[in-house]
Amino acid sequence: MRNVKTVLVLGTGAMLLAACGGGGLFNRDRPDEFAVQRQAPLVVPPDFSLTPPAPGAPRPVEGTASEQALDALFGGPAPRSRIEASLLDRAGSAAPSIRSVVGDSETNTVAKGRITRDIIAAPEGDGASAQVVIPS
Repeated sequence: MRNVKTVLVLGTGAMLLAACGGGGLFNRDRPDEFAVQRQAPLVVPPDFSLTPPAPGAPRPVEGTASEQALDALFGGPAPRSRIEASLLDRAGSAAPSIRSVVGDSETNTVAKGRITRDIIAAPEGDGASAQVVIPS
């Protein structure tokens, strides 16, 4: 009789634990809590001749959740101070072809010295064979 009770208790426990299966405790699919965003309140448009949006298309006014987060963190573009605006006006704008002119052979450059030349001419690598030389 005692063996029957033990087998019955073990069998019931095994059936109860089998119901908890399905990939384990930590392998469940969960929603991404950072991808949730609020929906704007419903508003009746003033012009009823508007075409309805396509199904699944993002709302044109709201933007994405990442854009809303950036606006909340940094507040969008900040107004420039008078000094900063004056500095930008004095600097002017760069020529549109500046990137192609820089590599021209007739462009005047400034010699930065032997150390800068050595750094630029250094071979690529992961630095495993790098050595330090301290001049005395």
